[in-house]
Amino acid sequence: MKIDGTPFRSIWVDETDGWVVRIIDQTKLPWAVDLVRLTTMDEVAHAIKAMLVRGAPLIGASAAYGVALAMRADPSDANLSHAITVLGATRPTAINLRWALARMEAALRPLGGNARAAAAYAQAAQICDEDVATNAAIGKHGMQLIAERARSNKPVNILTHCNAGWLATVDWGTALAPIYMAHDAGIDVHVWVEETRPRNQGASLTAWELGKHGVPHTVIADNAGGHLMQRGDVDLVIVGTDRVTRTGDVANKIGTYLKALAARDNGVPFWVALPSSTIDWTISDGLSDIPIEERAQSEVTTITGRALDGAIATIRIVPKDSPAANPAFDVTPARLVSGLITERGLCRAHADALHEIFKETA
Repeated sequence: MKIDGTPFRSIWVDETDGWVVRIIDQTKLPWAVDLVRLTTMDEVAHAIKAMLVRGAPLIGASAAYGVALAMRADPSDANLSHAITVLGATRPTAINLRWALARMEAALRPLGGNARAAAAYAQAAQICDEDVATNAAIGKHGMQLIAERARSNKPVNILTHCNAGWLATVDWGTALAPIYMAHDAGIDVHVWVEETRPRNQGASLTAWELGKHGVPHTVIADNAGGHLMQRGDVDLVIVGTDRVTRTGDVANKIGTYLKALAARDNGVPFWVALPSSTIDWTISDGLSDIPIEERAQSEVTTITGRALDGAIATIRIVPKDSPAANPAFDVTPARLVSGLITERGLCRAHADALHEIFKETA
């Protein structure tokens, strides 16, 4: 994707030195495009935990490069184990993190120490390239859902929650990939962008992405989604996910479950876009088996924006003595999901359908 005409991925190795990892600090968007240098595994762990990078696929790719940086510093067995442990503890819900670390360990553990750094960088780069190809395939499969609803007199209105665009992956995105491809193909689309409290990834990241690409969109409060569905102003809901069970339950940013309920009540298709690396084949019950990350109260009690004088400011929005709870995700049961958009095609959110499309897991 592009920022003001310049092609970008969300993570890359600095071309000038060949080893420093570069990212876009997503906590600074949309106010500034801050390209950060990561030089140690601990810096990558901080970037993941503090959400300089976020989104399940990008978390996995970042962790892979964190291992590469660790191996560059010390390729010993002990340090490999240490890196896997530290990076694996940064975010508990996104399964891509565990998937990427397991893949890195499997590739590196059999190698001698001297070969590990180069192999780690190569494996991380391969994970990133595969993610781009996977998301492009998701976009092509999902675009047919949008094309089916295209008409000459009004745009296809799509509602999305949180950010599942190229900032959440290495490129293209998951839920936004079909939208980008439909827009590029000349289909008239309009996106309802839910602000996605408490961190406002929709208002700050999705709106920024879509605006840079020229996709028509409107930011709405989270609680407006059901109202718009009741009025017939939503043709399709597409969201991303951080973990999907083998039976089709979906964990995504907090508030997704409520959108699925509203969509079901109003007959609006509710689709979830995901790479297969987001499927956790080891669990079947999302409500009991998926750990839900509890983040800091400050994400609820404060908000950051641009003041009228142009300064970027963080302000408190609740009374000083009021505590806050901050579950970062919720689980949408498979029965509320119209279907899944994967790199191999569309399928029902059901164990049999998932195993049919991913036969190697049966």
